[in-house]
Amino acid sequence: MSDQPEMIRVEAVSKSFTLHNQGSVRLPVFRDVNFSVRAGEVLVLAGASGAGKSSLLRILYGNYLPSSGRIEIRHDGEMVDIASALPRTILEVRRRTLGFVSQFLRVIPRVSALDIVRDPLLARGLDPAEATERAGAMLARLNLPERLWTLAPATFSGGEQQRVNIARSFVDPSPVMLIDEPTASLDARNRDVVVELIAEARSHGSAIVGIFHDETVRERVATRWLDITNFRAAADAA
Repeated sequence: MSDQPEMIRVEAVSKSFTLHNQGSVRLPVFRDVNFSVRAGEVLVLAGASGAGKSSLLRILYGNYLPSSGRIEIRHDGEMVDIASALPRTILEVRRRTLGFVSQFLRVIPRVSALDIVRDPLLARGLDPAEATERAGAMLARLNLPERLWTLAPATFSGGEQQRVNIARSFVDPSPVMLIDEPTASLDARNRDVVVELIAEARSHGSAIVGIFHDETVRERVATRWLDITNFRAAADAA
């Protein structure tokens, strides 16, 4: 992988939260996190619950600001520091380079599952007929019954909503993908599909950072591991 470009570079990132409603108590999360991820790699974040894995993922996406450090994402051939970029730059990076796969689907009223999945294809200029065909193929691959495709997912089960979310994210994988517990509500057959989709995204050059609830899935997708607990201990000691 050393000949592949760095897609993510994290330098000296620390995070603490200030609890303003509890006397401004400072709660350290982690300190001096450093790593990089190249195209085609899957870095799995490890560590006990509460170690800061989800917080780090949200910092990489720009939802949280780090207390210090740099979060660089390769976008249009240049490294963009998400920690200091303007909001419009972050939105542009998200639109074309940086994807986030949550375990939860943001349900949009009256928008069908098929439209939710094909929307990123249309946004990238794909012909509507081809976008519809690709979206349908992805939903079928994730075993979502065709009778549900034209319905809004608000009434779907958690597992069905999660499959719509995964289909939307992997129908056209982003160059950098952040994945948060993508198989939490899935049965074994659909977990296998997600593992295949991650492998295919890797083969096309996506750089992936993920949190995986399922130990078997973690073992199957990881090319490298990062134990956040080490950085949590440094924060507690500071």
